[in-house]
Amino acid sequence: MVRLRDDLCITVPTFFKCPISLDVMKSPVSLCTGVTYDRSSIQRWLDAGNNTCPATMQLLQTKDLLPNRTLHSLIQIWSDSLHRPQPLATLSDLQTQTQSLSLSSLAKLRHFAQHSHHNKLLLAKTEGFVDQLLHNVTGTCVDFLQQLLVLLALLLDSIEDRDGFRNSMLKGNKHGLDSLLLVLQRGSSESKIAAARILQFVAADAEAKLLIAEKEGVLAELLKLAAPEKDPEVIENALAALVAVSTPKRSKSKLVRLGAVRAMSRLLTEANLGAAAVEKVLKVVETASATREGRREICEEAACVAAVLSKVLKVSSAATEHAVTTLWSVCYLFRDRKAQEAVTQANGLTKILLLMQSNCAPHVRQMCTDLLKIFRVNSKSCLSCYDTKTTHIMPF
Repeated sequence: MVRLRDDLCITVPTFFKCPISLDVMKSPVSLCTGVTYDRSSIQRWLDAGNNTCPATMQLLQTKDLLPNRTLHSLIQIWSDSLHRPQPLATLSDLQTQTQSLSLSSLAKLRHFAQHSHHNKLLLAKTEGFVDQLLHNVTGTCVDFLQQLLVLLALLLDSIEDRDGFRNSMLKGNKHGLDSLLLVLQRGSSESKIAAARILQFVAADAEAKLLIAEKEGVLAELLKLAAPEKDPEVIENALAALVAVSTPKRSKSKLVRLGAVRAMSRLLTEANLGAAAVEKVLKVVETASATREGRREICEEAACVAAVLSKVLKVSSAATEHAVTTLWSVCYLFRDRKAQEAVTQANGLTKILLLMQSNCAPHVRQMCTDLLKIFRVNSKSCLSCYDTKTTHIMPF
């Protein structure tokens, strides 16, 4: 046994002990007989002139020592676990101790979860653990909620009962959305990212999406976080949450009313975003273009049309699809003259023709064909400002 404290002894697994010293092995090595010893112990045995295996007394054909790395890793994991908090014992602190101790307990659990994927699985699969955490998503203590939501976000990918998690967060806990909103408003960047990830996770069906979108302040706060001056990771997670909740028509309309088109236009023109974030921005704009009021906003925001067009060929196939769908909506479906002129002035015909010559998806190619039809109809007005150095491509 290993004594950690005066009141706590731990039983050591037998195969972790050296057959010579009977202590936990620090550097396990195997002899040719297959028996493993701690390096220092077996080396002393061999240095003393012995030529047999101490455990079996077999004559050694070779005295080479082979490191047992698998056993070494198991011993290391076991040793580390002795100094980590036990999940259920620490969780009980959340229920029975003071708020300051609860914060301390959450910090320990969070550290435990961050240590490895194995630890996340252990916590997520401990019966009642996630449910108890969800039960504590309440109150107005921002520090407590930040620690709690960051811990929950760490466990999302390891949770098996996803439907149960979503129901508990949105329906079983009347304070769930209030707590998420409070952290979005007043939390640290890390906790805001966690809150946005949880919103994205629970927005699994139309009912959940509407519950989130119709919670006063949630969409507005996510739009505030999707601003050029914010941390790029905060922006991307806020965008992911907006994409996740904006599928229902009512959600799309509310998003447009809150100024999503202008916010996305700012991101496209002012922020230095990675490809994944640009895809999400364009998806939000495409979502807005699916509503009449959204198309009107896009057409009034000339910089938005030009910014969307600028991403058609530069980012990814997903970004191209979102961008072309938006242009198709405002120029072909809505037939807005301002949008058509903005596309032409930004040398959009060249880009559309180049895109058609590329290996784009069939439905994207069809939308490009529809757009060319529009510009053919308006050729007298549009082609007067069609300026390109491309000579081998003719628009009609």
